[in-house]
Amino acid sequence: MNQTTQKKATLLVALTVAASLGLRAQATTPPPQTFTTTIYFDYSLNATNSGYLTGTDAAKALNNKFAFRRAYFTYENKINDYLKFRFRLDADNTANITSIDFAKSSTKKDDKLRPYMKHLYLDWAGMLPNSSLKIGMVETQAFKAAEDRWGYRSVAKTILDGYKDITGVDTRTSSADIGVNLTGSVNKYLRYGAMVMNGEGYSHPELNKYKKFGGYLQLIPVAGLNVWGYAETEKLSDSASARMYKVDVYFDMIPKLNVSGEWFTYDSDSFFNKVTQPDLSTVNKHYNVGGFSIFGTYKIIIDKLNVFARFDSYTPDSTNDNKNLGLVIVGFDWAPIHSSWKIQPNVWLYSYKDPVKKGDIVANLTFFLSF
Repeated sequence: MNQTTQKKATLLVALTVAASLGLRAQATTPPPQTFTTTIYFDYSLNATNSGYLTGTDAAKALNNKFAFRRAYFTYENKINDYLKFRFRLDADNTANITSIDFAKSSTKKDDKLRPYMKHLYLDWAGMLPNSSLKIGMVETQAFKAAEDRWGYRSVAKTILDGYKDITGVDTRTSSADIGVNLTGSVNKYLRYGAMVMNGEGYSHPELNKYKKFGGYLQLIPVAGLNVWGYAETEKLSDSASARMYKVDVYFDMIPKLNVSGEWFTYDSDSFFNKVTQPDLSTVNKHYNVGGFSIFGTYKIIIDKLNVFARFDSYTPDSTNDNKNLGLVIVGFDWAPIHSSWKIQPNVWLYSYKDPVKKGDIVANLTFFLSF
């Protein structure tokens, strides 16, 4: 073998080895994967002791406490430019019955923070241009946009998300459900979404053959202004249905300030009250529920210190104004070292339409952790 041939052979071997190593490195490089954890931790203090909520014996006995309200663990795997997988665990206190003492005929509760599945879905970005199709246990659309806009889930749920917690009325909305969720954008002025789901939420199995359908349109007529409209419907039985309509408006035209409004109404064929007539007879009268929320954030020091405020108005029974109530939330958001750790002191002030009910004030020192 002459010198020229040897050089060619050596070069060929080197290229072959380099290509092999390159292919091997490509084959063994894991896809982008992320593990994230988010935690909400509170110290709460009842600043009143004679209000409708804080004046009860139970509230007086427990007028201050430390509590973990939420703990999320999320795993995401970006398989390629079109496919992504998410698995998220949530945790809260469940009070499950874990044991039975037959001799004493008693049960024992479990108050530990127990994890449960919140998200489990595949996200496909290739069905339509600028779209996302999520299949599985997915985020719902009813209040996702408002929650992202509010930005302080660590402090409080949005009005629709927390409606049952505040009023006791179930609007059959959930932050996640089993189904199919399609979102996308037509252009920079118009976005859309549509979803079909079980309707029972992520914490309950499907109970009937009916499905819930929802969808939204988001218009951005000018920079800094968003109008978001949503509607959903579901059959509850062969003879009853429920409907919800919702409108959000987002305003961002003033530097460092964002202001938002959220309004909804929910109507169920199963909502009836016994109402006393002038002649003292009683009739079943249909009612609906609704409410609105106005909230805003001002960035005092960008990425360091914000102030936020919010007002919610609840109408849990359109036939009885005395059930109406209002909630004001004000607070600060401070990142002393890094955005992964925030301290958020906040105060909740409850007011009631019923003159018999006295107002309540609850102060919280919220710690937000994300890593």
